[in-house]
Amino acid sequence: MSEVIWSRAKWLSLAEAHHQRVSAHADAFVDRRSRGAKHPVHDFLFTYYSFAPAKLKQWVPPHGVSLEVSATDLESRSWWQTDRFIHERGLLRLNEHRFTTREREFATWAAMLCARILGRAGRFSCYGLHEWAMVYRQSAEQVRHQGYELRLSPAELAAFVGSQPVCCSHYDAFRFFTPEARPLNVLQPTLDSRPDLEQSACLHANMDLYKWSSKLWPWTGSDLIGECFLLALEGRDLDMRASPYDLSTLGCEPVKIETAEGRVQYEREQRELAAKAAGLRQKLLDGCEKLRHMALRRLSE
Repeated sequence: MSEVIWSRAKWLSLAEAHHQRVSAHADAFVDRRSRGAKHPVHDFLFTYYSFAPAKLKQWVPPHGVSLEVSATDLESRSWWQTDRFIHERGLLRLNEHRFTTREREFATWAAMLCARILGRAGRFSCYGLHEWAMVYRQSAEQVRHQGYELRLSPAELAAFVGSQPVCCSHYDAFRFFTPEARPLNVLQPTLDSRPDLEQSACLHANMDLYKWSSKLWPWTGSDLIGECFLLALEGRDLDMRASPYDLSTLGCEPVKIETAEGRVQYEREQRELAAKAAGLRQKLLDGCEKLRHMALRRLSE
């Protein structure tokens, strides 16, 4: 495989674009955390997804790319000064010898999951009911986001959920359903059934592209991780606007899925998000396949 070299001008431009993409969100979370403040929409990107905000901001190239760098570039980027990287002849690249067996196994699994989802038709009929199922038949004291009112009374909320087909295919969403809501779901997702059930319309499956890409940092490169982060942010915004919470004080205008018009709006935005996710999922699949082949090549040497 021929060496791909990015000029200093090219990678500096990409690094700056990444900074513009993620830094404001990462810094805002760190500031909230320092003050003990919470944001019911945006904190999810840093609490449910465990990728540290500092690491999110650290730009790295993807595997297979070398950068033209100066001594000053290296000095100003401490995360490049580890054995994850090789610096020689004025070029910086990822150190293939540091790609672990665990990372190879995860890249293989992630490629399989991406391929299955890409090969499976999406089901645009859930209307974001998972957030409603998470508060189904709970009292005001039990709901997760204390301090924010529900838009419907508990009785109205329960009646609406009971009137709709609940068809959540995402294990990590389903496991937060209330005990009373679980039997209402036509599927019973488990961790093991994830590859068989996840599909491209699912808001959380598309948001999870951020989780899977960041688990392979630095090999996937910051550009893909940053794009997946923005997609997850967009998905989380729709997720919570369609939730039963009244978040209007945060500038989140509700998508009222309890109405026919709201369900049409939700599906339209869900389809737009799924279309964006398809391209990123293919990029992640391609990157995982390259990593897998690299590991196999190294094993045969």
